Amino acid sequence: MTNPPRRPGVSEAAAPPTGSRIPWSDLGAGLCVAGLLLPEAVAYAGLAHLPVAHGLTAAFAGLLAYALFGGSRFAIVAPTSSTATLAAAAALTIPAAHYADALLAITGLAGVILILLAAARQGQLSAFVSRPVLRSFAFALAITIVVKQLPDALGLSTVAGSTSNPWRIVFLVVTQPSAWHAPTVAVTVLAGALVVLLRRWRQIPASMVVMVLAILAAKALDLHSLGVAEVGAIERPTFRLGVPDLTAAAWFQAGELAFGLTVLIVAESWGSMRTLALAHGDVLDPNRELLVLGAINLGTALLQGMPVGAGFSASSANAAAGASSRWAGAAAFAVMALALIFALPALPLLPRPVLAVAVISALWHALSPRPLVAAWRLDRDRFLIVAATMAVLLLGVLNGLLLAIAVSVVAALRRFSLPVVHELGQLEGSHDFIHLNGQPKVSRVSGLLVLRPEEPLFFASAERVVNEVLHRLDGVRTVQSLILSLEESVDLDSTALECLHELNEQLRARGIRLLLARVKEAVKGLLEQSDPDGLGSAGRLFWSVDDAVRAACATRDQ
Repeated sequence: MTNPPRRPGVSEAAAPPTGSRIPWSDLGAGLCVAGLLLPEAVAYAGLAHLPVAHGLTAAFAGLLAYALFGGSRFAIVAPTSSTATLAAAAALTIPAAHYADALLAITGLAGVILILLAAARQGQLSAFVSRPVLRSFAFALAITIVVKQLPDALGLSTVAGSTSNPWRIVFLVVTQPSAWHAPTVAVTVLAGALVVLLRRWRQIPASMVVMVLAILAAKALDLHSLGVAEVGAIERPTFRLGVPDLTAAAWFQAGELAFGLTVLIVAESWGSMRTLALAHGDVLDPNRELLVLGAINLGTALLQGMPVGAGFSASSANAAAGASSRWAGAAAFAVMALALIFALPALPLLPRPVLAVAVISALWHALSPRPLVAAWRLDRDRFLIVAATMAVLLLGVLNGLLLAIAVSVVAALRRFSLPVVHELGQLEGSHDFIHLNGQPKVSRVSGLLVLRPEEPLFFASAERVVNEVLHRLDGVRTVQSLILSLEESVDLDSTALECLHELNEQLRARGIRLLLARVKEAVKGLLEQSDPDGLGSAGRLFWSVDDAVRAACATRDQ
């Protein structure tokens, strides 16, 4: 699949330049990204309840594959907090299967679904989840994940093992301050303060630096003897090919759960990619991105990895660090490979409270309520914001996401199913017809009623539009022709088509002639095929409202 043509002036640096040296800016960005991804891979593997090797495998596969085949010069494809948490929640609902196999199956099937969507050219799937809902989901998910880090940050291992409910964790943490482990709390505070200090310099991978210092301190001060928990033994990634061992029923259930993960990957990844592309004047093909994301998720599942996506934090950090092409992702891959070779033996000494700080630091951007507050102040989508946020906090990640998606779809259907029908009048001295709303120099045409539905006609709106049109006619006695402007309807489904024919019959019974204006080619062909001698005849369909009015006036004056 090829890239779409670029606009004049748009950078051509999205792809790694074949046969040329890696730009120094990409090397610097790759170093920063590696410093961010390495602790995230360790942390997000923990969120998914998987060994660290699964997170590292996914990070390596995502970085290399996207650097070779992706379209965005800034996107970093790796494990994300949202995909890890959602996949874990989904896998836990398949009790008959081994947990790791269930999670890998869900990841691989999500990749297959993404590939099929790309083949069907459904790259704009993320439009089905509104931005307020996605932001609310991310906000609530960040709160949930941060709360689940509190036991590690405070040294409350009994709390961590007693419940996975964030509300219960908060209750236990607040009501048991005497159980907080002082050395662990001290390590958490020091690590957090250092991360905050280092974040002032964007070129410094704050989490990576703090993790290295924490490992050195753990070895020098023997923090484990003080009761500070460590990450423990870490397996080296094997990149072993394998298919999850599940029963047919478990595969079927995994396929159902994979749809939720698919929607999240698309919404999160395309949102990150598109935001950065618009900010830098780049052009992306959403179907190509879906295909690449699908192939990577399928591949990482076969290599015993975990789900991946283009997270906003890593992608925006890549752009902020000066990346100019996908070489930055390749450089990050190389840096992480070197770190894996030389630093993996020391990683088990990493204190768990420092890992909790790394997770909270990675999610810090998602904890900001500013985008939600801005939408709230505009008095827009308030119900969606509250519903999506509370769904995750009260129902959990998986059920919360499904409910959030349902709320988005229901809100869209509600909007389309409550269409506004405006009456149009002619602007004095012109051929233009605009909304007749008491405006000066805009008047009705004698004997005609010109109406325009402000939403497309489809199964959820067509009957309401017809009823509204008939209601408008009830108060008018002198209408000989009714002109319906269909400029918002690119095509018609069978329900909308039937409703138009029913409207035509009811108007004919009243002695009123129905004309259609601003008819698109697809609608025109459908009407001509379904009723060539009636509503689909040449004298009933017009390109403009003015043409329809002229034809109606000529018939009236005969």
